[in-house]
Amino acid sequence: MIRKALPLLAAALLACSLGAAAAAQTETPETPFIRQIHRLDLGVTGVGEFNSTVTGPVVPLASNTGQSITQYGSNTLGALVSIGYTAKPYIGFEFNYGYARYTENYTGAGAVACCSSNDFQIQTGADEITLGYVAHPPHPIFGLQPFLGAGAGSIEFKPTAHGGEGASKHARAVYYYSVGVQKDITPHLGLSAGFRELFFLDPDYGLNYLTILKHSNTYEPAVGFYLRY
Repeated sequence: MIRKALPLLAAALLACSLGAAAAAQTETPETPFIRQIHRLDLGVTGVGEFNSTVTGPVVPLASNTGQSITQYGSNTLGALVSIGYTAKPYIGFEFNYGYARYTENYTGAGAVACCSSNDFQIQTGADEITLGYVAHPPHPIFGLQPFLGAGAGSIEFKPTAHGGEGASKHARAVYYYSVGVQKDITPHLGLSAGFRELFFLDPDYGLNYLTILKHSNTYEPAVGFYLRY
């Protein structure tokens, strides 16, 4: 549902940008509502998804309790859409929606014990929904505006119909930080580049024979653009 609404949201925000530009050309007095609108921006970013590898024993009560499993997600590309609000240089907030699709891999003695295979795989989509704080220090770096942020939310892992091995949807809490720079190209359009790191408990899709309770990281180099009003 969120992904279906994003094109409409982008079109609406672009229309607001064009309306704001037209208002500026006619020198229409800025109202309190327009002033708040000018503090919003819409960012669309392409991200690399590089997942860490974790290893640990399977939790008690599973059929392969104590056996070791190594778990890692395949590296891929994803997308991130952000809506930001900047009240002051050091006071700002953002809402993020991210999507990626990759394969979770489970290997080792525990995976053999649970699944009769040396490498058990679950193809999955991953939906990130997070809220965060973001700051734009008023000190340019080589003409670029730096930013940094941090926040939290959830990631829902959704196994695919044909490669998901019949596993169920599974959500994890997620925390992140981000750093980067941006550059205004016009009053209403700019480019950005940065880096994000996500922290979460590796998914087990509710299957106790895959549960090792280890925290994982996803590293996300990012490049994109933003619209401002």
